[in-house]
Amino acid sequence: MLKEKIEKYLLSVQKPARYIGGEAGSIYKDKSKVDVRFAFCFPDCYDIGMSHLGMKILYALTNQRENYWCERVFAPWPDFEQIMREHDIPLYGLESLEPIRDFDFIGFTLQYELSYTNILNMLDLAGVPVYAKDRGTAIAPLVVAGGPCACNPEPLADFFDLFILGEGEEVNLELMDLYYRMRQEGADRQAFLRAAARIEGIYVPSLYEVTYHPDGTIQAVTPKDGAPATVKKRIIRDFDKVFYPDNFVVPFTEIVQDRVSVEVLRGCIRGCRFCQAGFLYRPFREKSAETVYGESKALCENTGYDEVSLSSLSTSDHSQIDPMLRKLLTYTEEEKINLSLPSLRIDNFSEELMNQIKRVRKSGLTFAPEAGTQRMRDVINKN
Repeated sequence: MLKEKIEKYLLSVQKPARYIGGEAGSIYKDKSKVDVRFAFCFPDCYDIGMSHLGMKILYALTNQRENYWCERVFAPWPDFEQIMREHDIPLYGLESLEPIRDFDFIGFTLQYELSYTNILNMLDLAGVPVYAKDRGTAIAPLVVAGGPCACNPEPLADFFDLFILGEGEEVNLELMDLYYRMRQEGADRQAFLRAAARIEGIYVPSLYEVTYHPDGTIQAVTPKDGAPATVKKRIIRDFDKVFYPDNFVVPFTEIVQDRVSVEVLRGCIRGCRFCQAGFLYRPFREKSAETVYGESKALCENTGYDEVSLSSLSTSDHSQIDPMLRKLLTYTEEEKINLSLPSLRIDNFSEELMNQIKRVRKSGLTFAPEAGTQRMRDVINKN
């Protein structure tokens, strides 16, 4: 079995805990009762991927469905990749320790462009054809992608069956529901892709014909088979009520962001001219102080972490920042939990806020001055 094969070589690598699964909070299911399997692939090493908040949200959300199973997959470090290639160990999911080439969906999150070569390497390690056109007519496995860099999918269009544009909390499950229904009907890959393209936020590259001018620039992009001329990104309208997990997978080994992370707002009111995220995550939406408190408390109690980070593009822009911190600090001070505030703005960080932060046992504050002169600050729209 693959499990025994993996365990045989674990003591030969630098960090075996990256490859064994079994962490507290990870979700296991009876495979015989699972209808759709989703491999959530982060195209970087375990230490970085396990710090990604999007994976934690979508992992828990998908696994709420009894008959859907989402597993975690990371790029192996070179020492273990060499062993995998030498001993014919395919890329596998950490929960089942089974090859992801046998899953229904192989989904990648596109967080930064430098990870793109890792994606192709992971597909090769999995034994899945790298080019979408080479995957035949069988409906699975479908190679899909989402995340911030999906806003410009064309550099990877040849390798993916479809892209999910925008926020995934709703559209991911809609896509999986469609797949489950169409697979039962005996649909092939192309029929599914044509139907998926009608879901708002889904872009299927194979359903668009591109023509070029003699100089190589694009002349026209023409949709076919009912695909929309313009694909609109998905947006969560009620951010205060959107799904958020009450438990995280707690790694055996130290990771980059080893703490509870609670998203307090999405989007940004600033519009700094250089900021990709500020435009991608529009419009500005925030959670109530009560919701942030409840999510923070539940995660600390379920994971055992003693640090909470309030995650956003600009935490101090939250309209209820003072009452939210007062409520949180009452709890964190009593439980000896550290509260860290990344992404603060100097222009709205008050003395009262500073005094509140000083109450915790240690503090983490991050300020980001961007330019040395007022003229430059005006140019980049960051005061």
